[in-house]
Amino acid sequence: MAVAGCGTHTATILDRNGATVTAAEVLTEIEWSRVLDGTSSARALIQPDGDCCNRLGRIGSWRSRLVIYRDGKYVWDGPVTDVQWRLGEVEVIAEDVSVWLDDRVPHASRTFTNVDLSEIAQWLITDGFAPDDPGHTVEVIGQAGALGSRSYTAGVGQVGDHLRQLAEAGIDYTVIGAKILLLPETHLVSVGRLSDADMPDGLEVSEDGKSLVTRWIVAGSEESGAIGAAGGTNPYYGLHERYVEMTEITDSASAASAAKARLRATSAVPVFIDTQQVTISPLAAIDVPSLVPGWALDVTSASTCRKVTQRLKITGLRVTETAGDENGPGTESVQVQVAATAAEAA
Repeated sequence: MAVAGCGTHTATILDRNGATVTAAEVLTEIEWSRVLDGTSSARALIQPDGDCCNRLGRIGSWRSRLVIYRDGKYVWDGPVTDVQWRLGEVEVIAEDVSVWLDDRVPHASRTFTNVDLSEIAQWLITDGFAPDDPGHTVEVIGQAGALGSRSYTAGVGQVGDHLRQLAEAGIDYTVIGAKILLLPETHLVSVGRLSDADMPDGLEVSEDGKSLVTRWIVAGSEESGAIGAAGGTNPYYGLHERYVEMTEITDSASAASAAKARLRATSAVPVFIDTQQVTISPLAAIDVPSLVPGWALDVTSASTCRKVTQRLKITGLRVTETAGDENGPGTESVQVQVAATAAEAA
């Protein structure tokens, strides 16, 4: 049985062409994350050692990649987006490969009619990377199970924005290394189990009441005049309405489908569980590299007044490690965020 353990990290800086710029010989701090439907980030604090200072000076934003390993396993990879050189240390900040899509526009015009959202997402990603691919793959874990009609115009809008809007209509995505995973919102395969014993320093259970919407109205492009709605007055919560424009939608059926997808996630007040700034017990029955947003954990906790016994979707992961010194050993912290929305409850 896999357990969380106490991981040790190594990091390497690579050039876009795959050549090694430098290894992080003296890594004093490392932090990496994973997120659902967004772009994750990582940070490495490197102490120059020997002749590596010259190599560290060659790190360049967008030209270099930060690659991170935990106990020898590949866990994070992405382009460097910020570098700071200071006396005795170099700080490298990077974001995962999906950040490139925020700097890309559609390169072709395309209209989709009543197709699964996973097909649209694949096209957006492929088209966004087509003129200049830094190295990526796409894996479809499962079709969204939600159909839609969309229209995109070459040169209009950022691909990253288009992908995030699509994720609000019935599909999830996450990034692991250089791979973009597409999966249905209903994907709830468990990768481990957590109980109060696995979180000795406690956790936080919270509700996000501002996220509650019991009726959605979605408007498509002005030319199509498309509009769709889903939901109404909830007997428990009352009426909470929200209007949103999704100009890439081309017909009322797709607008209604997008409204239903949004309603699935917002028709009940979502509950979030955060392990705070603490380390999950090394004996917890989880494999840290397997903590991928979009998958789930079975959580049982009675440590707060809000008791929880439920399979919850992983929405975020953050892992940090600091090096030890003469005053004490280094430490690793594994922080996971899980959530239950109306979609998971259903």
